[in-house]
Amino acid sequence: KLFYEQGVSHMIHELEEDSRGKEMEWALIRLGCRTAVPAVFIRGEFVGSSNTIMTLHLNDSLKKLLKDAGALWL
Repeated sequence: KLFYEQGVSHMIHELEEDSRGKEMEWALIRLGCRTAVPAVFIRGEFVGSSNTIMTLHLNDSLKKLLKDAGALWL
């Protein structure tokens, strides 16, 4: 909901619905995402979990990060 409210063009991958879901989950764990989902990537770079995103949002860093990535459509 936060990304939608920010006007972000986003994509969601449901691992349990993907034939390579387990493989992707292990890759996320190797990237440092302890609780594999939700894992947020911006411009192809792993940013973190929902906690990281909320922290970025609360300290006003998220909007700039999304704008620099060209992800805002509003």
